[in-house]
Amino acid sequence: MDRLSYIARHAGRFAVTGAPAGYDAYLASEAARRRKALVLFVASDDAAERCALDALAFFAPDIIPVLDFPAWDCLPYDRVSPKPDIEAARLATLSALARRKPDAGAAVLVTTVNALLQRVPPREMVLEGQFHARVGNDVDHDRLVRFLTRHGYVRAGTVREPGDFALRGGIIDLWPPGTDEPYRLDFFGSTLDAVRRFDAETQLS
Repeated sequence: MDRLSYIARHAGRFAVTGAPAGYDAYLASEAARRRKALVLFVASDDAAERCALDALAFFAPDIIPVLDFPAWDCLPYDRVSPKPDIEAARLATLSALARRKPDAGAAVLVTTVNALLQRVPPREMVLEGQFHARVGNDVDHDRLVRFLTRHGYVRAGTVREPGDFALRGGIIDLWPPGTDEPYRLDFFGSTLDAVRRFDAETQLS
């Protein structure tokens, strides 16, 4: 326990050698918990990153959030685009980091060496690429549609896959990449009345 306290108090970069797989993630979670701050955990590759995420889910389920920042699954100038779920995970983490306050508390950011070497958009661009809507508040319907179109969503008659959105009177259906199910935004005039998940096959909320 004394060693854990010493690790937690150590500022900046700190090397721990000889830690078994899984225990290194536990050390990161304890450092975050005791410092009440963000700790960066850099895994050697994608497999080690997944092991660290699983270990954190076991050792520190109370530390929220555990941020996942995976590397691209393709090389620069490849003819194949990255998978949407990887894009979504990276953007969700960048968004959380851009909005994070210095006193936000404990959190662990898990990434890989490759991911650290890849360039990311400026913080200002990440902040501009967000749209916040809360149930009970007024939402500019047209602005939301322009936002979805500008950020790569495809307008469809029916939402069937991630990246689709559909307009049906006072309802906007959309499927953000990285989520298991699409969302249905129900408007009463300009007020966002409800947000529900729905089944893409049956279209039932």
